[in-house]
Parts: sequence; C-alpha cells; structure tokens
Amino acid sequence: MNFDLSDEQKLIEQTAREFTDGEIMPVAGENSENHFFDRELVGKIAAQGFLGAIVPREYGGAGLDYTTYAIICEEIGRGCSAMRTVVSVQTSLVCSTILKWGTEEQKQRYLPLLCSGEWLGCFGLTEPGTGSAAANQKTRAAQQDDGTWLINGAKMWISLGNNASLALIFAQTDPSLGHRGLACFLVETDQPGFMPSEITAKMGLWASDTAEIALDDVTASADSMLGEVGDGFKVAMSALDSGRYSVAAGCVGLARASLEESIAYANERTQFDRPIAGFQLVQAMIADMVVKTEAARLLVYKAGSVKDAGRPSTLETSIAKYYATEAAVWCSDKAIQVHGGAGYSREHPVERYYRDARVTTIYEGTSQIQQLIIGRAVTGQDALKPMTVENA
Repeated sequence: MNFDLSDEQKLIEQTAREFTDGEIMPVAGENSENHFFDRELVGKIAAQGFLGAIVPREYGGAGLDYTTYAIICEEIGRGCSAMRTVVSVQTSLVCSTILKWGTEEQKQRYLPLLCSGEWLGCFGLTEPGTGSAAANQKTRAAQQDDGTWLINGAKMWISLGNNASLALIFAQTDPSLGHRGLACFLVETDQPGFMPSEITAKMGLWASDTAEIALDDVTASADSMLGEVGDGFKVAMSALDSGRYSVAAGCVGLARASLEESIAYANERTQFDRPIAGFQLVQAMIADMVVKTEAARLLVYKAGSVKDAGRPSTLETSIAKYYATEAAVWCSDKAIQVHGGAGYSREHPVERYYRDARVTTIYEGTSQIQQLIIGRAVTGQDALKPMTVENA
C-alpha cells in the first residue's frame, strides 16, 4: 500500500493550496460576515477546473480520480466551507449523478455547462417534512398527454437553489407504489413555477446559497428523467454516496484549518511568561487534533481508492463521512478552546469554522444515519426496516 501522492496529485495539491491561499481565504471571512454568495469566486474556482474534477474530459471535466478530487475538496474546505459546498453540490450531487444516470444527450447538453461554471446546479431531495426518510417524497409529478411532466411540491435546505440554472428534482409519480414510484427529473429553472427563496437564518455557512423552493406546475420534458420511474431512490442514494465523500474530504480541510490556526495561536499567545504551546494540556488538544485529522484523511483516501477501483463504496464512504464530519466538529471546538476568549470572537476564524462544521454531521445523511448504514453492513440487520413477527 503506497501512501505517496503521484507527481500529478502533488501538482494539483499545490495548485489548489495556492489558489485557496490567494483567492479564497482573503475573502472568506468578509463574505461570511456579509452573508454574500460570491459568484465571481465561484467562476474562479470553475476556471481552475475544480467544478468538474471527476467528470471525463469529453464532457468538459478534468477527468481526475476520486483521490485527487478529495485533495481539491480538502484544500478548498480548509479555506471556506461555503465554497467547498459549491464544489460538492456541483460536482458530486449534480455532475456525477448525470454522468451515472443520464443519457448521452443529457450528458452532452448539461455537463459542459456545469463543469465550466456557466450553469450552477442544485439537488432537490430534502423537503420541509422529509429529511432522513428520503423515500417519503411529498412532491408530486404527473405526466401529461403530450409526455411532459408537471411537478408540484416544495424543497427545503437546497444548496445553490437560488442561483441554479438546473435542478435535480425528486418527485413521487404514484404514491401507491411507495419508493418504486419515485423519479428524478432534470428541471431547467428559468420558468415561472420554479420559485426559490433564500434561507438566511442559519447558524453557519453564511456565505453559502441555501434555498427553499416552491414548485408550482413546474414543467419537465418527456426526456428529462434520469433513469426511469422507480429509479429515483437509487439515483438519490448514488448521488449521496458521491456527495458524502466530498463532504468528508472538505471536513479534513476544515479540521486541518482548525489545527493550523491553533498551532499558530498557541505559539504566539503567552501566559505565565511562556507560549501556551508549551503547556501540556494545550499540546494534548493539539495532538488529538493531529490524530483526528490524519485519521479522517486516510479514511477518505480509502473510500476514494474503492471508488476509483469501481467497486461498491457505500460502507467506506459512510465511515469516512461519519468520522471526518465528527472530527471537524471536534477539532473546531477545541480550536476555540485553545484560543480561549479570543476564539469566541469573530476576530479569529475558528468561530466560523465551528459554525460551518456543525451542519456537516446533519446534511447528506446525519451521523446517526451513517451509523445505521455501517451497522447494517456489518450485522446484516436493517434497523430502518419495520419489525414483524417473522423477523423479530
């Protein structure tokens, strides 16, 4: 097992690091304070090829492997979680889903626009009353005589929803079929019935675009479906497999940012006539931050290697997502502790790191859902399946 990066990966890592240091970090705090979604910065990220990292070159992407994609997500996540969210949604939830489930015509039409950043995409799965129980969609899609679909319902907590030109909308076509009636539609948003509104009252990710979307007779063409009716749940789960991976990789960067800020501050801050970095309990917190960051990165790389080998990776991805997100929360919390009172103020970025980290254990599958996925994989028992006399 070789843990060394290839020369190409080292070059991409250096490029992503320099880009983050030079373009993202100088504006991250200000954008957060102003609740400003920076489309210009998104354009710069796209120009680097970071929005289509895992998309083949024939569709406008960079054609990179998943491990290299993780390197990019880590570096951008180190600088700004809101911008890492753009990369995750655009690349993992939207592009990779079209790549896996789309027709050749759909790929040719949408992927170049998304990889270039000319269009942004969003992933419309979560609803006001539907979170972890993703199959329980209240949004409805009805096919018309001419083959088009009319979609009605609402979506909640949709990243990029206010700026998206393309939305992946999950809807129920026949409630009597349960999850077998679910479908995913490629919806172009420039129509009156697609009505996003900005969600601003958030604990963190202030520089991220988050929307609630009302769908009122939204039209989707007859050839807009990804897969077929009944494939919707599988489409969603495959998308989340990719999305969770990029979230985990971004959280490695977030944990690393917390660590780096803590080391710098601990060496600068003096108490009792010495830098606090020399105190054993401060070193203990920093040491644990190092271990959690390194362990999270290795779990992400393992999941990436399984993905690159073309093998099923749900278990490895869930392990990485569960550990890395919890590690990011822990490290950002301890970074505030190392900074003391200064860490509780907006004078230092660690308070932003904590606020931004907290949601990662919730979206794209809560930590508890990841535990259930891991538990089901190793025990063979599905804790989400209703108990009956036969399986009790």
